[in-house]
Amino acid sequence: MVTEKKGARKWKQVEVNIEDHVKNPIFPAEQSLIFYDEYFSNYLSKLSMDPFQQNKPLWEIHLLKYPTSNAAGNLIFRLHHSLGDGYSLMGALLSCLQRVDNPSLPLTFPSRQRTILSTKNKAINIVKCVPNVIMKLVNTVQDFGLSVLKSTLIEDDRTPIRSGDDGVEFRPIEIATTTFSLESIKQIKANLKVTINDVITGVVLYGTRLYMQGINKETSNGKCTALVLFNTRAVGGYKSVSEMIKPNSEMPWGNHFTFLPVSLPKLTSTDSLNPLGFVQNARRIIKRQRNSASVFLTGRLLEILRKVEGPETTAKYIHATLKHTSMGITNLIGPLEDMALANHPIKGLYFAVAGAPQSLSVTMVSYVDKLRVAIVVEKGFIDPNKLKSCIEYSFGTIFNAAVLKPSTVEI
Repeated sequence: MVTEKKGARKWKQVEVNIEDHVKNPIFPAEQSLIFYDEYFSNYLSKLSMDPFQQNKPLWEIHLLKYPTSNAAGNLIFRLHHSLGDGYSLMGALLSCLQRVDNPSLPLTFPSRQRTILSTKNKAINIVKCVPNVIMKLVNTVQDFGLSVLKSTLIEDDRTPIRSGDDGVEFRPIEIATTTFSLESIKQIKANLKVTINDVITGVVLYGTRLYMQGINKETSNGKCTALVLFNTRAVGGYKSVSEMIKPNSEMPWGNHFTFLPVSLPKLTSTDSLNPLGFVQNARRIIKRQRNSASVFLTGRLLEILRKVEGPETTAKYIHATLKHTSMGITNLIGPLEDMALANHPIKGLYFAVAGAPQSLSVTMVSYVDKLRVAIVVEKGFIDPNKLKSCIEYSFGTIFNAAVLKPSTVEI
């Protein structure tokens, strides 16, 4: 980014010196896996706090050729968010990878199923149309107004997942990862007749409340908001970088996202016996907020701010929204096939967001038959392993209630 004479900032194309961007850190040799696990964790924490040099493109690749408990080696793509959002950066990353089974074939992704209405259902929907439109207008005004207030005036309580301190984005982080079976998630989805996003969000929010209760019961039901990020493109799969940067591309490169503030349901005494009640409550909140144009209007507001006031004003607005909420949640779809990079099979794939003014964020990406979850926390404030255990417990109890005991399900 360079500043022009009139003060406007713009991107300037430069020659790339690969040696400036590819890093090969040296760790102590011939150590145990536990040692390298700790060293890797500390390396990530330090990396998250190191600012990019502003006189060269804002990306780096770190090659960690040391075994950990999870893999023979790790490759870190460190990318500044100003380059693009998750969809753009994932599309660029996937263009470097090939299918293990047949490199000549393209990667494929989960399809989005759409419900086809019969003539009878269409007639019923027309009858319901008028009250639905009125309700949608009411919800839109209420939700969009609350979203703006969250970005300017109203902030969440200080709780075990939100320190609320200024400058939290400059503090060290810790990252814990876990995986869930996509087949199990689909079983929960089918039995509860909800969406996969409903299941994922319910599991994360329930696990988060359980963690808060275990740390401090007095503040465990404090006012908390999860900021759920959405891509505003009509996603049907990823496009190549060359396609995304074309003028008037349907899937343009850059930052094209919006967000939905979702209030965390309070944990009641019956939720431990029936966790599906919590999932039902979370789904009701999300469904009501989806029944408005608030998400669309927030996206349009960000786009107008970017065009009229510039990227820095837009960034300040997003920063304030993140600072006033308790946690961020976002997910990306990944390929259905195993991938390789330069003929090296990729065992796992995670993405995480560092430098946000929040004490907690949860990011997810699907890869083959697993959902891979990264939990990013403020170091020394949130115990990442305890929170991970709570989210894993949440998934297990919800799966047991929804799948192993379907007769008890009432949603």
